[in-house]
Amino acid sequence: MSNLFNKMIGRTRYVVFRLFLHLGGGEVAPILGVLNSAGRDAIDADGDLEVLGEGLVEISQTLLQYDEYWLSAANEGDVFWSEGEAGDYVNELFTDSAERYLSEPDYSSDSGLNEPLSIPVTRNVIVMITVAYEGEVPELETDLSNVQGLKEGLKALINLHYKHRLKAIQVHFSPAQLGDELTSDQLLQYYPELIPL
Repeated sequence: MSNLFNKMIGRTRYVVFRLFLHLGGGEVAPILGVLNSAGRDAIDADGDLEVLGEGLVEISQTLLQYDEYWLSAANEGDVFWSEGEAGDYVNELFTDSAERYLSEPDYSSDSGLNEPLSIPVTRNVIVMITVAYEGEVPELETDLSNVQGLKEGLKALINLHYKHRLKAIQVHFSPAQLGDELTSDQLLQYYPELIPL
């Protein structure tokens, strides 16, 4: 009822949404390259929403191409009628995602320059996407712990960028650095909300 009332008086509906996606297998390492590239572009763009959106599109398209490696997922979010409250929740989710195990990349130019090239291949990758947007997107405001729902959700994220409805975009991933490994035990410990697909 309050939803309808807020629409009638012309208040803007803000949604803050976070998706967790776990990919597993020997072929998931190339995803880290796409994620790191988008991360560097985001830092270089100093938070420009258009550049962040293009990165989100590239990441979403890559995840859709790697759907056979999807193992588990989870999503959460909330609806706000105040931009300030939505912003506070975005910051809360950002902090939570950044504190997760192995989710802090090192973009310094000399990292790993003098290290040997024998690096273990990661078999687990977690991608955490947090966005804030205006309006309603039924494909995101539902349980995405099934393959078809997840595909529709990723496509909806792409469409939000092209419709210029995104207000905030954050992407975290683990392991964030080449050579780090995320074990099955660490997955259970640091990402307990994941639901098998």
